[in-house]
Amino acid sequence: MSKKVAEQLVDMLVQAGIKRIYAVTGDSLNELNDAVRRNEKIRWIHVRHEEVGAYAAAAEAELHGLACCAGSSGPGHVHLINGLYDAHRAGAPVLAIASTCATTEFGSGYFQETNTIKLFDDCSHYNQIATTAAQLPRMTQAALQHAFHHKGVAILGLPGDVSSMDAVDNLSSDKTYFSKATICPAEEELLALSHLINQHNKIAIFCGIGASEAHDEVVKLAEILKAPVGYSFRGKMGIQYDNPYEVGMTGLLGLPSAYHSMHESDLIILLGTDFPYVPFIPQDKILVQIDSKPERLGRRAKLEMGLHGDIKTSLKALIPLLDKHTDDSFLDAQLKVYEKVKEHLNTYVEDKGEKDAIHPEAVAFQINKLATNDAIFTVDTGMCCVWGSRYIDATGKRSMLGSFNHGSMANAMPHAIGAALSSPERQVVAMCGDGGISMLLGDLATIKQYNLPIKVIVFNNRSLGMVKLEMEVAGLPDSETDMLNPDFAMVATAMGIKGMTIDDPELLEEGMKAAFLHEGPILVNVMTDPNALAMPPKIEFKMMKGMALTMTKLMLGGKFDEVLDTVKSNYKHIKSIID
Repeated sequence: MSKKVAEQLVDMLVQAGIKRIYAVTGDSLNELNDAVRRNEKIRWIHVRHEEVGAYAAAAEAELHGLACCAGSSGPGHVHLINGLYDAHRAGAPVLAIASTCATTEFGSGYFQETNTIKLFDDCSHYNQIATTAAQLPRMTQAALQHAFHHKGVAILGLPGDVSSMDAVDNLSSDKTYFSKATICPAEEELLALSHLINQHNKIAIFCGIGASEAHDEVVKLAEILKAPVGYSFRGKMGIQYDNPYEVGMTGLLGLPSAYHSMHESDLIILLGTDFPYVPFIPQDKILVQIDSKPERLGRRAKLEMGLHGDIKTSLKALIPLLDKHTDDSFLDAQLKVYEKVKEHLNTYVEDKGEKDAIHPEAVAFQINKLATNDAIFTVDTGMCCVWGSRYIDATGKRSMLGSFNHGSMANAMPHAIGAALSSPERQVVAMCGDGGISMLLGDLATIKQYNLPIKVIVFNNRSLGMVKLEMEVAGLPDSETDMLNPDFAMVATAMGIKGMTIDDPELLEEGMKAAFLHEGPILVNVMTDPNALAMPPKIEFKMMKGMALTMTKLMLGGKFDEVLDTVKSNYKHIKSIID
């Protein structure tokens, strides 16, 4: 019997190393679904919402290099969009199969017809639709290689009738080619950079995810230059561990120590970072940058030099050209600032809060303490990113996944699904906001269906916490940020997952230990403090001004009880800023 196009596609996916397709099946995907069913080397993962499938594939791609999701005609593949935007902006190699109506109906306004080329154009490196059997194999090969080599999304449009056609041999090869290369700046550029660096004593290093595979080289560079090392959130897991020179993160979720180090230096070396928050990068310093993507050089700051190279290779070539610094006074001063900052971070850990207002910092601290040495953490956008960035420690084996570039809500639980399926030997912890978990709550059923032992920790502050703070910082009264939540533990129980609620800070440690000892999936609903505040130093001081203005207005209006309540609810935060 001749092979169908759907079978040929599945064979090519298996050959490329893809082990799962995350999707909701439907008419135009049925042939592909059946081909997967008959191939023991690949699984169809039945998510409840295609957006979840795209996120799950993105997590698997970040952890293992390549993954696949699919959506059926019209609404099915439209639902993929948000997760694919996230994957594309994160540089996660994902193949998305967008099946659609029969080719004979193209352009007729047929049921569930969409233009996949227009639809996915802004969130993909490759975006084509196969309208004949002969096109499919070469397009599949090209899509897979674009996703892998360009680090992002590739779209393969697959009309339902093409899936059932007889396959045609590929004109080139059914194989896909995933080669790797090292990139080193030109010798004269490295010499010029070394001369520039050798002229300065107060040097700071800032690393992004592009430096994560160059941990040892970064530490060696810091040792030679006696330079503090800051990093972005995405760079944290690859740079923080076993690094005596690290001073934490900067940026919206960062710490004063990294911000201080960069602003007190004379020269800053930017390594593998496309850090988007320009106000946190001092523009009055000498800035140099090395990146494997040359189009990123200088787009965030005015550079003295910008070099094209991968960080590991570039630093190996640069380090022998540098003079070893002996004056470590600048480094010591920055490390002392960092120690003081870490002391302040323990304020809300030692004081765990009150009934129904547990400090989220204490929750994150417990997660960090109880999680395994190689755990995978997923964090929802918003306050969970703050707690993850400040209280989860890198070990060199841990991973942290989030919607760090796209900034979408609801990513943590879907990311955890992809992480748990692709890395069953590792513990997976999803740090979810109540807003995030609510948005895609139905896919708790996917966790149950595949019995994924994910620890879903819900930071339930009954509000869209980060949005509420943003409004307050802007001097606006928060509006429509409060949330009337269901009992998340009961929802989990109804779906067949163990659910528990922790509302008493005195029971936090005991409850979290029990959750981490549980072998199957579990959801822990933690009633956290809705007034927990966490902003960068500049924003915090701006907030203090706004708070003072609010209290002044209340006093002028004779509302002294409300003034007292404001002071009481924010006393500890005010004190920590003053300290």
